[in-house]
Amino acid sequence: MTDIFRIVIQFAVVLFAISIHESAHAWVADRCGDPTAKLMGRVTLNPIAHIDLIGTIIFPILLAVMGAPVFGWAKPVMVNPRNFRNRRRDGMLVSAAGPISNILVALGVILLLGLFNNPIMQSTSTSLALLIKIATYLLMINIFLAVFNLIPIPPLDGSGILEGLLKGQALVMFEKIKPYGFFILLLIIYTHALDSIANFIFTILFKTFPFLIFIMMKAGVVG
Repeated sequence: MTDIFRIVIQFAVVLFAISIHESAHAWVADRCGDPTAKLMGRVTLNPIAHIDLIGTIIFPILLAVMGAPVFGWAKPVMVNPRNFRNRRRDGMLVSAAGPISNILVALGVILLLGLFNNPIMQSTSTSLALLIKIATYLLMINIFLAVFNLIPIPPLDGSGILEGLLKGQALVMFEKIKPYGFFILLLIIYTHALDSIANFIFTILFKTFPFLIFIMMKAGVVG
């Protein structure tokens, strides 16, 4: 597979993963009583509705060109918490919806790869090899996107979940930290702390589903 083709596939997978993620936020918000995102056309898998020029296009392509793990972000889903039936609970549900949607996609991919494990390993079809490569990218990117967004630092989804759990002085302290969340994230990325988190997650994944490592090796995704 040429580098250009690899970048195109990874970019397409990122678009799909981000669209799933953001539409899940919008759908759950609507179910919780706030139609704001739905009225803005965000309950859709059409990536055009979710594209952010830097986070959805430029950043993922740069990562792919550099050979780094590919991920990105989309336009934030706008919600009006005053419309929620239970502001604290529903805020947490909306925040959790995005990462959960990515985890469900990843589990679906694992299930399919597990069901067709033997035919995959015995096949020499180039078409099947391409499908397996796409599936493994879909698995890895959705897991990475879910884990990254669950970090409890603003503006990531994990911070919305944490905020719903905090009370009293702890909540006051969290509100003071919020304006510096983006800079904390930059520090985490700069120090490669995400690499350690990703390695830990995939180590658990491969130990739980050992057939995945062989499938990924066959597809040429891992060495």
